[in-house]
Amino acid sequence: MIYDRNGPGARLIGIEYIISEERFRALPDDEKRLWHSHHYEVKSGLLVAPGIPERAEHAYFKDLVTTYGKTFHTWQYDKDDFPFGIPQLMMGFTEDGQVHEAMVGERDRRLGISTADRRQKRADIPTPSVAEGANSWQSGQTVQTRIEALPFRL
Repeated sequence: MIYDRNGPGARLIGIEYIISEERFRALPDDEKRLWHSHHYEVKSGLLVAPGIPERAEHAYFKDLVTTYGKTFHTWQYDKDDFPFGIPQLMMGFTEDGQVHEAMVGERDRRLGISTADRRQKRADIPTPSVAEGANSWQSGQTVQTRIEALPFRL
Protein backbone atom coordinates (compact mmCIF):
# COMPACT_ATOMS: atom_id res chain seq x y z
CA MET A 1 0.00 0.00 0.00
CA ILE A 2 1.23 3.49 -0.78
CA TYR A 3 0.49 6.38 1.57
CA ASP A 4 1.18 10.08 1.14
CA ARG A 5 3.21 10.15 4.37
CA ASN A 6 4.21 7.96 7.30
CA GLY A 7 2.28 9.52 10.15
CA PRO A 8 -1.14 10.15 11.63
CA GLY A 9 -3.74 11.05 9.04
CA ALA A 10 -1.80 9.39 6.21
CA ARG A 11 -3.96 8.87 3.14
CA LEU A 12 -3.93 5.69 1.06
CA ILE A 13 -3.06 6.95 -2.43
CA GLY A 14 -2.19 3.78 -4.31
CA ILE A 15 -1.11 0.18 -4.40
CA GLU A 16 1.95 -1.56 -5.77
CA TYR A 17 2.22 -5.23 -6.59
CA ILE A 18 5.78 -6.55 -6.39
CA ILE A 19 7.03 -9.73 -8.05
CA SER A 20 10.35 -11.52 -8.49
CA GLU A 21 12.46 -11.22 -11.62
CA GLU A 22 11.72 -14.86 -12.40
CA ARG A 23 7.97 -14.21 -12.29
CA PHE A 24 8.38 -11.02 -14.34
CA ARG A 25 10.33 -12.82 -17.08
CA ALA A 26 7.48 -15.37 -17.38
CA LEU A 27 4.86 -12.68 -18.06
CA PRO A 28 3.46 -12.12 -21.55
CA ASP A 29 4.99 -9.11 -23.35
CA ASP A 30 1.73 -7.14 -23.15
CA GLU A 31 1.73 -7.51 -19.38
CA LYS A 32 5.43 -6.68 -18.97
CA ARG A 33 4.87 -3.15 -20.23
CA LEU A 34 2.81 -2.42 -17.10
CA TRP A 35 5.75 -3.15 -14.77
CA HIS A 36 8.84 -1.21 -13.74
CA SER A 37 12.16 -2.31 -12.29
CA HIS A 38 13.30 -1.31 -8.81
CA HIS A 39 17.05 -1.25 -9.51
CA TYR A 40 17.44 2.53 -9.78
CA GLU A 41 15.01 3.46 -7.01
CA VAL A 42 16.97 1.25 -4.61
CA LYS A 43 20.52 2.01 -5.75
CA SER A 44 19.94 5.78 -5.98
CA GLY A 45 18.74 6.03 -2.39
CA LEU A 46 15.43 7.53 -3.53
CA LEU A 47 13.39 4.65 -2.14
CA VAL A 48 13.39 4.67 1.66
CA ALA A 49 11.57 2.86 4.45
CA PRO A 50 10.93 5.58 7.05
CA GLY A 51 11.15 4.46 10.65
CA ILE A 52 13.02 1.25 9.82
CA PRO A 53 16.58 0.97 11.18
CA GLU A 54 19.13 1.52 8.39
CA ARG A 55 20.59 -1.98 8.72
CA ALA A 56 17.17 -3.59 8.30
CA GLU A 57 16.33 -1.21 5.46
CA HIS A 58 19.57 -2.15 3.69
CA ALA A 59 18.75 -5.87 3.94
CA TYR A 60 15.22 -5.25 2.65
CA PHE A 61 16.45 -3.23 -0.33
CA LYS A 62 19.13 -5.81 -1.12
CA ASP A 63 16.23 -8.19 -1.81
CA LEU A 64 13.99 -5.57 -3.47
CA VAL A 65 16.59 -4.39 -6.03
CA THR A 66 15.90 -7.38 -8.32
CA THR A 67 12.10 -7.12 -8.18
CA TYR A 68 9.50 -5.51 -10.43
CA GLY A 69 6.44 -3.48 -9.52
CA LYS A 70 3.07 -2.60 -11.01
CA THR A 71 1.78 0.55 -9.34
CA PHE A 72 -1.57 2.27 -9.55
CA HIS A 73 -2.19 5.61 -7.89
CA THR A 74 -5.81 6.15 -6.98
CA TRP A 75 -5.53 9.67 -5.56
CA GLN A 76 -3.65 12.65 -6.94
CA TYR A 77 -3.58 14.19 -3.48
CA ASP A 78 -1.68 17.33 -4.50
CA LYS A 79 -4.64 18.37 -6.68
CA ASP A 80 -7.72 17.23 -4.77
CA ASP A 81 -8.80 16.48 -1.22
CA PHE A 82 -10.66 13.40 -2.43
CA PRO A 83 -9.65 10.56 -4.79
CA PHE A 84 -11.38 11.86 -7.94
CA GLY A 85 -10.81 10.24 -11.31
CA ILE A 86 -9.58 6.87 -12.42
CA PRO A 87 -6.47 5.06 -11.18
CA GLN A 88 -3.31 5.84 -13.11
CA LEU A 89 -0.48 3.45 -13.87
CA MET A 90 2.79 4.80 -12.45
CA MET A 91 6.36 3.97 -13.37
CA GLY A 92 9.51 4.21 -11.29
CA PHE A 93 12.47 6.48 -11.85
CA THR A 94 15.21 4.76 -13.83
CA GLU A 95 18.10 7.23 -13.98
CA ASP A 96 19.48 10.44 -12.53
CA GLY A 97 17.86 13.68 -13.65
CA GLN A 98 14.25 12.43 -13.65
CA VAL A 99 13.26 13.46 -10.14
CA HIS A 100 12.77 17.04 -8.92
CA GLU A 101 15.72 17.48 -6.55
CA ALA A 102 13.86 20.11 -4.50
CA MET A 103 11.17 17.53 -3.68
CA VAL A 104 13.81 15.00 -2.62
CA GLY A 105 15.50 17.64 -0.47
CA GLU A 106 12.21 18.52 1.23
CA ARG A 107 11.51 14.83 1.85
CA ASP A 108 15.00 14.32 3.27
CA ARG A 109 14.61 17.29 5.62
CA ARG A 110 11.19 16.10 6.78
CA LEU A 111 12.43 12.56 7.46
CA GLY A 112 15.87 13.55 8.74
CA ILE A 113 17.70 11.46 6.13
CA SER A 114 20.12 11.98 3.26
CA THR A 115 19.42 10.42 -0.13
CA ALA A 116 23.07 10.88 -1.07
CA ASP A 117 24.13 9.04 2.08
CA ARG A 118 21.68 6.21 1.36
CA ARG A 119 23.01 5.94 -2.20
CA GLN A 120 26.56 5.63 -0.90
CA LYS A 121 25.61 3.03 1.71
CA ARG A 122 23.86 0.92 -0.95
CA ALA A 123 26.89 0.85 -3.26
CA ASP A 124 27.60 -2.71 -2.09
CA ILE A 125 24.21 -3.94 -3.36
CA PRO A 126 24.79 -5.50 -6.81
CA THR A 127 23.04 -3.69 -9.66
CA PRO A 128 20.98 -6.21 -11.62
CA SER A 129 20.42 -6.09 -15.36
CA VAL A 130 16.90 -4.96 -16.13
CA ALA A 131 14.80 -7.68 -17.74
CA GLU A 132 13.57 -6.93 -21.25
CA GLY A 133 10.07 -5.46 -21.33
CA ALA A 134 10.25 -3.52 -18.05
CA ASN A 135 10.23 0.28 -17.88
CA SER A 136 8.35 0.49 -21.17
CA TRP A 137 7.67 4.20 -20.70
CA GLN A 138 11.31 4.83 -21.65
CA SER A 139 10.31 4.07 -25.25
CA GLY A 140 8.41 7.37 -25.32
CA GLN A 141 5.00 5.73 -25.03
CA THR A 142 3.07 4.87 -21.91
CA VAL A 143 0.09 2.69 -21.14
CA GLN A 144 -2.74 4.23 -19.12
CA THR A 145 -6.20 3.46 -17.90
CA ARG A 146 -9.28 5.15 -19.31
CA ILE A 147 -13.01 5.12 -18.76
CA GLU A 148 -14.94 3.55 -21.60
CA ALA A 149 -18.70 2.91 -21.75
CA LEU A 150 -19.44 -0.65 -22.86
CA PRO A 151 -22.69 -2.61 -23.17
CA PHE A 152 -23.44 -4.63 -20.07
CA ARG A 153 -23.53 -8.39 -20.63
CA LEU A 154 -24.74 -11.11 -18.30
